[in-house]
Amino acid sequence: SDVGSQKDRVVTEEEWLEKWEMGNIGFHKEEGHPLLQKYLDVLLNGRSGLRIFFPLCGKAVEMKWLTDMGHSVVGVEISEQAVKEFFSEHSLPYCEEPVTEISGAKVFQSTSGNISLYCCSIYDLSSSIVGKFDGVWDRGALVAVNPCDRQRYASLMISLVEKNSSYLLVTVSYDPNKHKGPPFYVPESEIKSLFG
Repeated sequence: SDVGSQKDRVVTEEEWLEKWEMGNIGFHKEEGHPLLQKYLDVLLNGRSGLRIFFPLCGKAVEMKWLTDMGHSVVGVEISEQAVKEFFSEHSLPYCEEPVTEISGAKVFQSTSGNISLYCCSIYDLSSSIVGKFDGVWDRGALVAVNPCDRQRYASLMISLVEKNSSYLLVTVSYDPNKHKGPPFYVPESEIKSLFG
Protein backbone atom coordinates (compact mmCIF):
# COMPACT_ATOMS: atom_id res chain seq x y z
CA SER A 1 0.00 0.00 0.00
CA ASP A 2 1.09 3.59 -0.46
CA VAL A 3 1.36 4.14 3.31
CA GLY A 4 3.97 1.41 3.57
CA SER A 5 4.74 0.09 7.02
CA GLN A 6 3.21 3.10 8.79
CA LYS A 7 -0.34 1.74 8.87
CA ASP A 8 0.11 0.02 12.25
CA ARG A 9 2.57 2.46 13.84
CA VAL A 10 1.46 3.89 17.20
CA VAL A 11 3.19 6.69 19.10
CA THR A 12 2.04 6.89 22.72
CA GLU A 13 1.28 10.05 24.71
CA GLU A 14 4.27 9.13 26.91
CA GLU A 15 6.54 9.19 23.85
CA TRP A 16 5.29 12.69 22.93
CA LEU A 17 5.83 13.91 26.50
CA GLU A 18 9.34 12.47 26.42
CA LYS A 19 10.09 14.36 23.18
CA TRP A 20 9.24 17.61 24.97
CA GLU A 21 11.18 16.68 28.09
CA MET A 22 14.28 15.75 26.08
CA GLY A 23 14.01 18.83 23.84
CA ASN A 24 13.58 16.52 20.84
CA ILE A 25 11.14 18.92 19.16
CA GLY A 26 12.44 19.33 15.62
CA PHE A 27 8.80 19.80 14.60
CA HIS A 28 8.66 23.14 16.47
CA LYS A 29 9.41 26.17 14.29
CA GLU A 30 10.82 29.32 15.90
CA GLU A 31 9.61 31.42 12.96
CA GLY A 32 6.02 31.56 11.79
CA HIS A 33 5.21 28.98 9.13
CA PRO A 34 5.55 30.44 5.61
CA LEU A 35 2.46 28.56 4.40
CA LEU A 36 0.29 30.24 7.04
CA GLN A 37 1.61 33.60 5.92
CA LYS A 38 1.04 32.67 2.26
CA TYR A 39 -2.53 31.41 2.80
CA LEU A 40 -3.59 33.71 5.63
CA ASP A 41 -6.22 35.34 3.39
CA VAL A 42 -7.77 31.91 2.78
CA LEU A 43 -7.97 31.26 6.52
CA LEU A 44 -9.40 34.68 7.37
CA ASN A 45 -11.56 35.06 4.25
CA GLY A 46 -11.97 38.79 4.85
CA ARG A 47 -13.22 38.23 8.41
CA SER A 48 -11.90 39.70 11.66
CA GLY A 49 -12.13 38.58 15.28
CA LEU A 50 -12.12 34.87 14.44
CA ARG A 51 -11.85 31.92 16.82
CA ILE A 52 -9.01 29.81 15.46
CA PHE A 53 -8.20 26.28 16.62
CA PHE A 54 -4.66 24.86 16.83
CA PRO A 55 -4.85 21.06 17.24
CA LEU A 56 -1.74 19.57 18.91
CA CYS A 57 -0.45 23.13 19.20
CA GLY A 58 2.83 22.62 21.03
CA LYS A 59 4.18 26.13 21.53
CA ALA A 60 3.44 27.37 18.01
CA VAL A 61 4.48 31.01 17.58
CA GLU A 62 1.61 31.53 15.13
CA MET A 63 -0.81 31.54 18.06
CA LYS A 64 0.64 34.82 19.33
CA TRP A 65 0.87 36.20 15.78
CA LEU A 66 -2.86 35.63 15.15
CA THR A 67 -3.95 37.07 18.50
CA ASP A 68 -1.85 40.16 17.79
CA MET A 69 -4.09 40.58 14.71
CA GLY A 70 -7.20 40.56 16.90
CA HIS A 71 -8.23 36.90 16.66
CA SER A 72 -8.65 34.51 19.56
CA VAL A 73 -6.87 31.17 19.65
CA VAL A 74 -7.71 27.88 21.32
CA GLY A 75 -5.15 25.10 21.28
CA VAL A 76 -4.83 21.61 22.66
CA GLU A 77 -1.56 19.99 23.65
CA ILE A 78 -0.70 16.93 25.75
CA SER A 79 2.52 18.48 27.09
CA GLU A 80 2.08 20.93 29.96
CA GLN A 81 5.75 21.86 29.49
CA ALA A 82 5.04 23.01 25.91
CA VAL A 83 2.06 25.11 27.03
CA LYS A 84 4.01 26.80 29.83
CA GLU A 85 6.97 27.43 27.50
CA PHE A 86 4.61 29.15 25.03
CA PHE A 87 3.44 31.63 27.65
CA SER A 88 6.90 32.25 29.11
CA GLU A 89 8.63 32.66 25.72
CA HIS A 90 6.08 35.34 24.77
CA SER A 91 6.09 36.92 28.25
CA LEU A 92 2.33 36.41 28.48
CA PRO A 93 0.74 36.25 31.92
CA TYR A 94 -1.79 33.44 32.28
CA CYS A 95 -3.96 31.61 34.75
CA GLU A 96 -4.36 27.86 35.05
CA GLU A 97 -7.62 26.10 35.91
CA PRO A 98 -8.89 22.52 35.90
CA VAL A 99 -11.29 21.55 33.11
CA THR A 100 -14.18 20.15 35.12
CA GLU A 101 -15.53 18.02 32.25
CA ILE A 102 -12.19 16.21 31.69
CA SER A 103 -10.44 14.34 34.48
CA GLY A 104 -6.89 15.62 34.98
CA ALA A 105 -7.14 18.26 32.25
CA LYS A 106 -6.16 21.91 32.69
CA VAL A 107 -6.75 25.01 30.64
CA PHE A 108 -4.13 27.74 30.54
CA GLN A 109 -5.62 31.09 29.61
CA SER A 110 -3.83 34.34 28.90
CA THR A 111 -4.97 37.08 31.25
CA SER A 112 -6.00 39.03 28.14
CA GLY A 113 -8.44 36.16 27.50
CA ASN A 114 -7.63 35.66 23.82
CA ILE A 115 -5.49 32.51 24.16
CA SER A 116 -6.79 29.32 25.81
CA LEU A 117 -4.59 26.24 25.69
CA TYR A 118 -6.05 22.95 26.88
CA CYS A 119 -3.61 20.44 28.32
CA CYS A 120 -5.18 17.04 27.66
CA SER A 121 -5.71 14.48 24.93
CA ILE A 122 -7.35 16.03 21.88
CA TYR A 123 -9.86 13.17 21.96
CA ASP A 124 -11.18 14.43 25.30
CA LEU A 125 -12.36 17.67 23.70
CA SER A 126 -15.81 18.35 22.29
CA SER A 127 -17.69 21.39 21.03
CA SER A 128 -19.58 21.48 24.34
CA ILE A 129 -16.24 22.16 26.07
CA VAL A 130 -14.38 24.36 23.58
CA GLY A 131 -17.16 25.66 21.32
CA LYS A 132 -16.89 25.88 17.54
CA PHE A 133 -14.25 27.54 15.40
CA ASP A 134 -14.13 29.84 12.39
CA GLY A 135 -10.75 28.51 11.33
CA VAL A 136 -8.24 25.72 11.93
CA TRP A 137 -4.47 25.81 11.44
CA ASP A 138 -3.41 22.14 11.28
CA ARG A 139 0.33 22.39 10.67
CA GLY A 140 1.47 19.22 12.37
CA ALA A 141 -1.54 17.50 13.87
CA LEU A 142 -3.00 15.19 11.22
CA VAL A 143 0.53 14.05 10.33
CA ALA A 144 1.26 13.35 14.03
CA VAL A 145 -1.95 11.44 14.75
CA ASN A 146 -1.49 7.68 14.72
CA PRO A 147 -2.74 6.32 11.38
CA CYS A 148 -5.31 4.12 13.18
CA ASP A 149 -6.80 7.26 14.80
CA ARG A 150 -7.18 9.42 11.68
CA GLN A 151 -10.89 8.80 11.20
CA ARG A 152 -11.57 9.60 14.86
CA TYR A 153 -9.44 12.75 14.55
CA ALA A 154 -11.16 13.95 11.35
CA SER A 155 -14.62 13.35 12.82
CA LEU A 156 -13.70 15.40 15.90
CA MET A 157 -12.28 18.22 13.79
CA ILE A 158 -15.39 18.35 11.59
CA SER A 159 -17.53 18.54 14.76
CA LEU A 160 -15.51 21.55 16.01
CA VAL A 161 -15.87 23.84 12.99
CA GLU A 162 -18.59 26.25 11.97
CA LYS A 163 -20.24 25.74 8.58
CA ASN A 164 -18.36 28.65 6.94
CA SER A 165 -15.00 27.88 8.54
CA SER A 166 -11.63 27.64 6.79
CA TYR A 167 -9.31 24.70 7.46
CA LEU A 168 -5.64 24.99 6.53
CA LEU A 169 -3.89 21.62 6.55
CA VAL A 170 -0.17 21.02 6.01
CA THR A 171 1.04 17.51 5.21
CA VAL A 172 4.36 16.09 4.11
CA SER A 173 5.05 13.99 1.05
CA TYR A 174 7.71 11.28 1.07
CA ASP A 175 8.18 7.54 0.61
CA PRO A 176 6.58 6.02 3.73
CA ASN A 177 8.61 2.84 3.29
CA LYS A 178 11.78 4.80 4.08
CA HIS A 179 10.60 6.65 7.22
CA LYS A 180 8.47 5.21 10.03
CA GLY A 181 6.99 8.56 11.11
CA PRO A 182 5.90 10.80 12.62
CA PRO A 183 5.31 12.93 10.71
CA PHE A 184 3.23 10.33 8.96
CA TYR A 185 2.54 10.31 5.25
CA VAL A 186 -1.13 11.06 4.54
CA PRO A 187 -1.95 10.67 0.83
CA GLU A 188 -4.28 13.22 -0.76
CA SER A 189 -6.83 10.46 -1.45
CA GLU A 190 -7.06 9.79 2.28
CA ILE A 191 -7.44 13.50 3.10
CA LYS A 192 -10.37 13.60 0.66
CA SER A 193 -11.98 10.52 2.19
CA LEU A 194 -11.51 11.91 5.74
CA PHE A 195 -12.68 15.48 5.14
CA GLY A 196 -14.71 15.31 1.93
